[in-house]
Amino acid sequence: MSKAKAPPPEPRIAVVIPCYCVTRHIAGVIAAVPDMVWRIYVVDDKCPDGSGAFVEDTVRDPRVRVLYHDANQGVGGTTLTGMRQAIADGADVIVKIDGDGQMDPALLPAFVSPILAGQADCAKGNRFFEIDSLRAMPKIRLIGNAGLSFMAKLSTGYWHIFDPNNGYIALHAKVAALLPFDKIAKGYFFESDLLFRLNTIQAVVTEVPMAAVYGDEVSNLNVGRETLTFAAGHARNFFKRLFYNYYLRNFSVASLEIVVAAVGLAFGVGYGGVMWRQSIVSGGAAASGVVMLAALPVIVGMQSLFAFLNHDINSVPSTPLHTRLQNWPGTPPKKDER
Repeated sequence: MSKAKAPPPEPRIAVVIPCYCVTRHIAGVIAAVPDMVWRIYVVDDKCPDGSGAFVEDTVRDPRVRVLYHDANQGVGGTTLTGMRQAIADGADVIVKIDGDGQMDPALLPAFVSPILAGQADCAKGNRFFEIDSLRAMPKIRLIGNAGLSFMAKLSTGYWHIFDPNNGYIALHAKVAALLPFDKIAKGYFFESDLLFRLNTIQAVVTEVPMAAVYGDEVSNLNVGRETLTFAAGHARNFFKRLFYNYYLRNFSVASLEIVVAAVGLAFGVGYGGVMWRQSIVSGGAAASGVVMLAALPVIVGMQSLFAFLNHDINSVPSTPLHTRLQNWPGTPPKKDER
């Protein structure tokens, strides 16, 4: 008579909460974390109001571990500190939730379920899914997120992601262990840069509809400075992704299409601009051959560009990476204690 198989162990779900001036909200956020969570990492990012010490003094949840930074590293650096510790402790899924009360911890099961079901490696929140919920979003954030969304699609390669800067993130620990933590942006560009890094390892990312909560929290975001940082970061990541995916790791028709598009558009626009200026100075109409010589490369270039974009959109990763990873050597063995 064969023995009955033991039930699979419960997944170890870890929550990382970056803390910087969130003393008024952090206790309530921790209290709302569902019982299914195995461990909660509160990371004090050299917080001037002592969020970490406040949690140690007032919160009695046995799941909580408080980590401290000696110097401020930003939301990205703080999240990565918590992720590193969660991976070292043997977590299966890591969820990042802000400590200011804007993200509802009750949504956590919806974020981890596609990962545990083997459907995705990462789940991100989407505040734009329901139109009615957008009324609660400050106009400056609404405009900024909409403006950066297309740039993020180009730089990350995840064309179906519409809220790339959303900080509510769930990530499989095995996939997180593959990421170059030292290279990921530490500031507000963290979420977008994380998506770029996930694309380079062909991880599957999905979105979870959510509504953000805006209360009396004070944002530390400098819009003017960060706009330039985001624009430069997206441009840099786009060209990196182009090189990694279409020339270093693979070479396809799309690799040629983007070259034809760049050369055709550059020559057509440049030559056409020079000839147009000369015709204005001379007061005469440009010859038909000159017009065709300028227009034809632009037409071919645009067709090649659209063909490349079509290929890129259809190349979004679809097979979860963590389902293909077996005994990843970078992940320490799990400890027995719960």
